[in-house]
Amino acid sequence: MDGEAAHHVGRVLRAQAGQVYELSDGSRVRLGRVENVTRDEVEFALLEEIPSYRPAVHTTLLLAIVKFDAFEWALEKATELGVGMIVPVAASRSEKGLIAGAAKRAERWQKILAGASEQSRRVRVPNLTEATRSADAFRAANADLRILLSERENAAILREVLTGQSPSSVALAIGPEGGWTDEEFADAGSAGFREASMGKMILRTETAVTAAVACLNFALYG
Repeated sequence: MDGEAAHHVGRVLRAQAGQVYELSDGSRVRLGRVENVTRDEVEFALLEEIPSYRPAVHTTLLLAIVKFDAFEWALEKATELGVGMIVPVAASRSEKGLIAGAAKRAERWQKILAGASEQSRRVRVPNLTEATRSADAFRAANADLRILLSERENAAILREVLTGQSPSSVALAIGPEGGWTDEEFADAGSAGFREASMGKMILRTETAVTAAVACLNFALYG
């Protein structure tokens, strides 16, 4: 192991010879015993493979760009909850300055995803795309079940939308503070998204992420 990962293990975690860590190559997990630690490298002896969790349903999260502290908290929790792909959405009500600054935060966001993946013992770090206009993100979503969280009165309850479903892939779209615009609702509907409500309470974007993904896990991953 070299680079930033080696620095983290060697300098931050202060790894020593003989210690055992869980190592992932993105497809499986094995135990590795530290053999040697230098300034730039950590050498491991690979041991046995260990069981790892792989979600039965691939979840893509279309997440509207909101204030970065909230957005980054949502990234972390979505990762811990097993989301496979995250699409930052430049929604109509996302602040223009935040949209403009998203590209500069990409490296930081990747580190957040990597750290959350390690903490939750994920085999693979979620894919993170570039910021995408809402209409384009809706059209590009390729999933068996597509859900748009909605605060409109005519939206079905999320529980009802999930009842009886057994998809292999889900796309979940969560809007910004202030919600989706009428045009975005129309774009999502044209792309096959079903509106779903989390109930009467108005949730912040980051709260909606954790609540909705947890509901998906409960209903679909069994």
